[in-house]
Amino acid sequence: MFARVTEYQMKPESIAAATELLHSLKERIMSMPGVHNFINVINDDGSGLVISVVESEAVSEANAPTVAEIWSQFGDHLAAPPKASGYNLIANWNN
Repeated sequence: MFARVTEYQMKPESIAAATELLHSLKERIMSMPGVHNFINVINDDGSGLVISVVESEAVSEANAPTVAEIWSQFGDHLAAPPKASGYNLIANWNN
């Protein structure tokens, strides 16, 4: 398993609109090949993280064009471009 962690900075005044847009994209995000989990968290100042758990690094890289297109839809809401990093997943627990 592989996790892509993306830091982003949303314009604080755009959080509500960006959240609405995000929810409208749920089916598209979750239907990308190999996606197991998707978590998006944000603070009141607009700083946030997306953590997506996928089958492998190769699958994550194959999804990159779709991910870039999805991020482009948030262009008016972002204060800066998102920054992604990848990690090998060693635990993914939930109750």
